Amino acid sequence: MRLLFALPGFHKYERGAEIALLSVAKELAKTGDDVTVIGSGQARPDDPYKFIHAGSIRRENFEKFPFIPLFRSETVYEEATFAANLALRYRPADFDAVLTCSFPFTNMALRRPVLGGKKPLNLFITQNGEWPAVSNDAEYRFFDCDGLVCTNPDYFETNKERWNCALIPNGISIERFKLGPGDRAALGFPEDRKIILMVSALIPTKRVQDGIRAVAPMEDAHLVVAGDGPMRDEVKALANELLPGRFTQLTVTPDQMPTLYQSADVFLHMSLLESFGNVFPEAMACGLPIVGHDTPRLRWIVGDEEFLVDTENLTAVTTALTEALAARAAAPAKVSERALSFAWTNIAQQYRDYLTRLMENQA
Repeated sequence: MRLLFALPGFHKYERGAEIALLSVAKELAKTGDDVTVIGSGQARPDDPYKFIHAGSIRRENFEKFPFIPLFRSETVYEEATFAANLALRYRPADFDAVLTCSFPFTNMALRRPVLGGKKPLNLFITQNGEWPAVSNDAEYRFFDCDGLVCTNPDYFETNKERWNCALIPNGISIERFKLGPGDRAALGFPEDRKIILMVSALIPTKRVQDGIRAVAPMEDAHLVVAGDGPMRDEVKALANELLPGRFTQLTVTPDQMPTLYQSADVFLHMSLLESFGNVFPEAMACGLPIVGHDTPRLRWIVGDEEFLVDTENLTAVTTALTEALAARAAAPAKVSERALSFAWTNIAQQYRDYLTRLMENQA
């Protein structure tokens, strides 16, 4: 199969969407498919796919811009600059299928009319949410796709009657995310406190400030937040007030992520609802107990043995963190079979099976 993956951040950022889609692209390329990736970074010599550069302007440059219909966030501004360059480099006739999780501009650029010949199948992945597929308001009414990859069962149930859907979760590299000693000294973490880890962008939906409030009563705990974003000043100010000397905010490279998890005692995630959340299986694969918001979607990912509560009740979060730390101290860390089921090799095979079915139906 001749496949194209397109996303503004490819080879420029290591965010959740970029990691997920590139992991699928790599696995498909390694097992024989002809894979091309278009992004705003630069080619890397060891990748098994072809890379094409299409520049974009960093979303951070748009944080002060007005948010208006169509341009609803700094992310959409960034995507618009990418889509303009994508349109110049994208040749539909070169591909059997194109895949993205970016809307509106990237999705529309990949669906442009073709004069003669057959258009490639257009797959949209609900990595960042299902909103384009379910809404008919404003620009969302222009959304279309030939196949919808639903990253959780909620999305699948909502969309299966309208779109040609497949339920395929995200995955992890089980070769990288595994049990290990960590390296608190290298990361600058204290050795004499319990480390509670959040891996979150500093944006409202991640509720990092509520995480700070929940950890504050735990005098023996040190909160680490790995991530950055427009709320960095508010987060720092609250941490200085409630967690003086017990807070670290940092960013790490992708190569450091396994060591980051391995250096913690508990993983905390405060988002009320996410399309998937790669961080959960990554943390589980490194042996960390999970404290998160109790939803059927999250239980589908982590199972019923983790410490899931109503995270809008901060007292309940503090209690869950205390229980998770006690459980970690009482037994050696272990990797659940559930975490291993998310290996990227398994996920990529599900993509290939789905693409094969779509192409057979198109023939």
